[in-house]
Amino acid sequence: MSEYLWAEDPPTSATSQAPRAMSTFPTSDSSTPIVVVEADPSVRSRLAMQLGERAIALESLDGVEERFTSPFLLVLGPSCSVVPGVTGAEGMLARRTDIGAILIADNLSTEVFQRAMRSGVRDVLGSPVDTGQLNEAVRRVSGSLVAAAVPSGYGATMAAAPSGEDDTSAQGRVITVFSTKGGAGKSVLATNLGVILAQRADGPVALVDADLQFGDIAVMLKLAPQHTIVDAVGSFDRLDVGFLDSLLAVHQPSGLKVLPAPLEPAFADQIGAEQMNAIIRLLRTFCSYVVVDTPAYFNDVVLGLIEESDDVLLVAGMDIPNIKNVKIGLQTLRLLNTPMSKIHLILNRANSKVKLEVSEVERTLQVKADALIPSDIVVPQSVNKGTPVVIDAPRSSIAKSLEQLADRFAPRVDAKAKKKR
Repeated sequence: MSEYLWAEDPPTSATSQAPRAMSTFPTSDSSTPIVVVEADPSVRSRLAMQLGERAIALESLDGVEERFTSPFLLVLGPSCSVVPGVTGAEGMLARRTDIGAILIADNLSTEVFQRAMRSGVRDVLGSPVDTGQLNEAVRRVSGSLVAAAVPSGYGATMAAAPSGEDDTSAQGRVITVFSTKGGAGKSVLATNLGVILAQRADGPVALVDADLQFGDIAVMLKLAPQHTIVDAVGSFDRLDVGFLDSLLAVHQPSGLKVLPAPLEPAFADQIGAEQMNAIIRLLRTFCSYVVVDTPAYFNDVVLGLIEESDDVLLVAGMDIPNIKNVKIGLQTLRLLNTPMSKIHLILNRANSKVKLEVSEVERTLQVKADALIPSDIVVPQSVNKGTPVVIDAPRSSIAKSLEQLADRFAPRVDAKAKKKR
């Protein structure tokens, strides 16, 4: 899906962020200076005005490194994107791990993206850039520098994640939502579960759209993401916590962090099972929960995710073809020696009057349902609004069922106890 119909401002930038070694300095969005470098005085003035009082506008990079010895953000204007090496700041960015660089380019070509990534730039925006988009990029890059300074042990890079040598004592819980047939409601379930957990958990909660060809999570949350999982894979060898966190879109009503699926189905071929699992492992180092939505079929990526997960929610609809496919799916998982203790059967639209009883389904599958989700008209209504049903209709029967399902992973805490904690 190349764009989202209800997005007010479709994304006009693509990432070329290049993570470097994690910095060790304390900084913040409100105090870090922003150095704007642009040869064109009118463009330079406009960018400085957009960035506010923190901006320091300069005509060139001459003397910048010597003048600013403490951490700062570097915004490189369009004139910097046409010099040899893309920005002219390559040497500075290689020497200084305390600089977060953003490039604004007139030509958003693949070549510019790749060269900027190699030069150490963390984000690329198209020119002209609107104020909201520019300040969001500044916040994101600055936030990644903050994230690099605070958490203990977060300096590990993605290359170390697959080795299994990281500390597992404080890892988040990975919950994969899977179905063997499309239309069973797994994406709705994954989205709403992620929102509920984000509202309850003390730490961050991430939702990963692993339906790499036709993922709909961003649409269901009414997000116009700047970045997708393709950007994470593009810098896979050097991906670290700060950079990965900067790629996550945020669902503002709940605080849920989202790693969207690629915008084009063709990009799915760039993402393998090893890369996907490594991203999940890195996410669980700083997130309390990682919820993963998947496509409705088995492939290497899905099988890898199931193996990596602590819990797998197997979603089934109340119709014969759906039940038949789920039965085959369960047989496949058993053949693969998947522990049945982490498989949880979720019957969706369980109250539908289709002459098929829950007891019959359980007997056929030889598995007892862990949750019954009722059918409710508010579901398609909420999907069309781009608002999760647990927010759009919190008193509905389906919202209550989803809350009960979330109780299995994060028990409810009343407001007073949560505030005290």
